[in-house]
Amino acid sequence: MKQKIITVISVVFGLMFINAGLNKFFNYMPVPEDLPESLMQMMEAFMSVGWLLPLVALVEIVGGLLFIFTKTRALGAIVILPVMVGILLTNTITHTSGLPIALVFAAINFYIIVENRDKYRPMIHP
Repeated sequence: MKQKIITVISVVFGLMFINAGLNKFFNYMPVPEDLPESLMQMMEAFMSVGWLLPLVALVEIVGGLLFIFTKTRALGAIVILPVMVGILLTNTITHTSGLPIALVFAAINFYIIVENRDKYRPMIHP
């Protein structure tokens, strides 16, 4: 039962990141109108660096795909970790309305990392 719940949560988590990455390429989700000026300036700065947003989108898509499948979930959690840190910082410092969902996603990612800690040991202790 526990494994089924983890699988469902992982699929939803992965699909959310795939969706976010694809949106960076195709812009099919509308941008909310009530975003603070500081967040808009930050997004404009990201877009001014031509390679940054496509790189983040690619990491989100690849990480989301890896996260969905049990065999690659541990790798997906590590791939998504830097993006997750950015999401948490943005929702903590710039625009706090998304903080609850960001904390839930961070907890899911952290849980998967902790559950797979044995798979990471060879990277830390050669």
